[in-house]
Amino acid sequence: MLKFKTSGVCAKEIIFEIEDDIVKSVDFVGGCPGNLVGIKALVEGSHIDDVIARLSGISCGKRKTSCPDQLSKALAEYKVKIKTKA
Repeated sequence: MLKFKTSGVCAKEIIFEIEDDIVKSVDFVGGCPGNLVGIKALVEGSHIDDVIARLSGISCGKRKTSCPDQLSKALAEYKVKIKTKA
């Protein structure tokens, strides 16, 4: 399980698991429960690159980011860390 501290959104943290470039699980700490359960249901089982492409850049009201955007940032950061280890 990996943890990502969010910035600029209601959710405080995203906890996720990746296996063979597939998003196995996602949990948000804080935030809007219904929306975040929906995001979880939509992205689990998806390829990491597809999730990043779909969610990157989504804003929330006047905010320049959102919980989906923060998830895309968490996954992109994970990919950079994995490539650095390889």
